[in-house]
Amino acid sequence: MAETRNFFATTAKAMEGLLAQELRGLGIPSLKEERAGVSFEGTLEQAYRVCLWSRIANRVLLPLKRFPAPTPEKLYGGVKSIRWSDHLTPRNTLAVDFSSSHSQITHTHFGALKVKDAICDQFRSVQGSRPSVDPARPDIRVNVYLQQDEATVSLDLSGESLHLRGYREAGALAPLKENLASAILMHAGWPEKLREAREKGEPLPAFLDPMCGSGTLPIEAGLIAANVAPGSQRRYFGFQGWQGHVPAIWKRLLQEAEELRVRDRKKLPRIVGYDQDFRAVRLALGNLERSGLLGLVHLEKREFSVCEAIEPKGVIVLNPPYGERLGDVEELKPLYKQIGDTFKQKFRGWEGYVFTGSPELAKVIGLKAARRIVLFNGAIECRLFKYELY
Repeated sequence: MAETRNFFATTAKAMEGLLAQELRGLGIPSLKEERAGVSFEGTLEQAYRVCLWSRIANRVLLPLKRFPAPTPEKLYGGVKSIRWSDHLTPRNTLAVDFSSSHSQITHTHFGALKVKDAICDQFRSVQGSRPSVDPARPDIRVNVYLQQDEATVSLDLSGESLHLRGYREAGALAPLKENLASAILMHAGWPEKLREAREKGEPLPAFLDPMCGSGTLPIEAGLIAANVAPGSQRRYFGFQGWQGHVPAIWKRLLQEAEELRVRDRKKLPRIVGYDQDFRAVRLALGNLERSGLLGLVHLEKREFSVCEAIEPKGVIVLNPPYGERLGDVEELKPLYKQIGDTFKQKFRGWEGYVFTGSPELAKVIGLKAARRIVLFNGAIECRLFKYELY
């Protein structure tokens, strides 16, 4: 039997339930929903599987030690008591993420510095040299969370947030994170609708996003439809420079993911994205090409006012602007009324979804929502409204 360990997968607030559901689907039965994540017990292979396949998680942490840290000295001593040579060498690079809640150490930069000093001082005293710091893409990223003066020190196996799939250009405007887009699609029942249609031998439902921006929703819909592991495009994970990494397991999981991918165009649904902004569409096409879905997802410049339903009926999802400045809401009301009118006139028999941070604008749509689901876009509390368009 492979050794089991405790892990913690982080996610955005209000997405914990979706993450727990996803982890069960990945074969992890022993788990517990917590604030901003899910703790689970599993093997290293299962943790790698979460890094590769989770569409909802941000990070996968491997806790190393918990201890009281009411003072900088206690924090330093607790970190130094961990045998760091099990995890990295003086030739490796290192970064520390530090966060604090309801604790006496409140300055996160100071806390991170103390942790880094404890690790480096241990190496210097035992081996005569120390790891260097690389805040961008270190070999090892250490995560320290201080809650009510108790520190949890973990290794970040993901290295950087798992929402970074590898298809979006660095620095490109991204109002919708990839894992939030996936959460919207899961709440819209997109994976279930595809599975049910395949099981019954029925035509696969279509997906349409007529305000697709940089293409995140159509691309994530395509990755789900083609059963592409969201982490398969990434070139960097935090476990790759870790002393405990087992490359053979990771290689096998990558090969398995490659075999599970659906490549036959006839077995994939119609997925379409429109946007009125030519620059956004150009950006979306670049993202689409990097995602490996070129030819499987159709993107084009088109005004919302001339959008038509496509065949067969399916799911239409919109993430319209919702105005963050005073006065924006009034300017956007005609657009939201147009969304309601378009749904009623052109999309009968579809399921419609609108994701917005403005309850006031949602009222202007003029349709009764069958469901309202709370999700957070960064710090903004948003809602996903479901409309059954009979």
